[in-house]
Amino acid sequence: MLNATLLDMGVDETEDSTLTPLLIDESTPKRYNFSRQNRNDDTTDESIGTLQDFHIFFLEIHGYASLVVCAFGILTNVLNITVLMAKDMRTATNHLLTFLAIADILTMLPYIPFVLHFYCPPADPYDSPEKFSYSWIVYMIIIISLLATTHTIAIWLAVTLAAFRFSQIRSPCPRGPMAKEMRVRQVKIAAAVVYITSVVVMIPNYLSHEIIKLPMPRHINVSAFGLKEMHYGTKDIDLIILTNILTYAILAKILPCILILVFSGSLLYHMGIKAARRRQRLSVSCQQVQTTRMLLVVLLMFIITELPQGVLNVLSALVPDFYLNFHYPLTDLMDFVALVNNAINFVLYCVMSQQFREKFFSIYIKPICERRRTMITSNSELLILREHPPRTMTTTTHEETLRV
Repeated sequence: MLNATLLDMGVDETEDSTLTPLLIDESTPKRYNFSRQNRNDDTTDESIGTLQDFHIFFLEIHGYASLVVCAFGILTNVLNITVLMAKDMRTATNHLLTFLAIADILTMLPYIPFVLHFYCPPADPYDSPEKFSYSWIVYMIIIISLLATTHTIAIWLAVTLAAFRFSQIRSPCPRGPMAKEMRVRQVKIAAAVVYITSVVVMIPNYLSHEIIKLPMPRHINVSAFGLKEMHYGTKDIDLIILTNILTYAILAKILPCILILVFSGSLLYHMGIKAARRRQRLSVSCQQVQTTRMLLVVLLMFIITELPQGVLNVLSALVPDFYLNFHYPLTDLMDFVALVNNAINFVLYCVMSQQFREKFFSIYIKPICERRRTMITSNSELLILREHPPRTMTTTTHEETLRV
């Protein structure tokens, strides 16, 4: 899922440094001029230089690649919702997957104008100060807040999905329309709690950003604005901001990933992946096994995407120079991977769920094939009529000719 995405060109008010857009989580450090610093460890210096070179390379393609992924992800998540909410597909699990698809759409949709404005091509306040107007920075803060919230919603929905699936596998629920309706009601309540709680928990994040006027050279008459630097990994970082960063990293990254790991491991054990005798005792259908395996892959994608980001955020806030040397060069890549995670669920569903494939085919592919077949049949019949007109038509025409 996408990292809480933002344009990050915060600046130290006492410095005059080159600024450039940067996508990261919820911090706002300035664009640093990457130059290898004098270090005793040549290996470390070489690694830092490689990361910086990679960042410069990936920055040029990040915007265009992200647009493609967002367009694909929005379309496929709409398809996910329509298929999962078909009348005979409305299970409790599919409701949770639908709420997850909605969160993914809310993450990618507002990101498109943002990336078009600042990343296609990458913008710099010195070269394009008009792109850093006050109104665009306000929009940026709105994007920061929205994406941080939807990101938190998505990962806690994944935790809810893992916990719910584990409870189903461990203690099979009673069957019947009433039991199904009760489970659906439970997951709707759980999803509502996740949405509301995420908004409340993120309130400190909404208030942690400050707009400042950027120091510009005298020959540039256009004003440009940015976000105040948060001084990652230094003594100058405010206690409130440090607390906010650590809270976000733990509550929205590390803790949910740990819970997903716990529930996923329990799912694997109870499905009998590690013990053949346990597999023999389970009375689950083939469809249930396929669904659970598909959900495990979805959950694994969250762990791969979110856990490294949470660890890097914590290290960046606590370790001097870690953000500049290691976290910053990887931010665009991590954001792109998170976008891919938002967009890939449709592919996973199609590959791993026969039921989803069949329903998708019946909703979208079959009607197209039938219309095409109908058109071909109609055209064939019309061609036959033109080549071999009916006998009654010939007779009528002959009689009318005689009358004339």
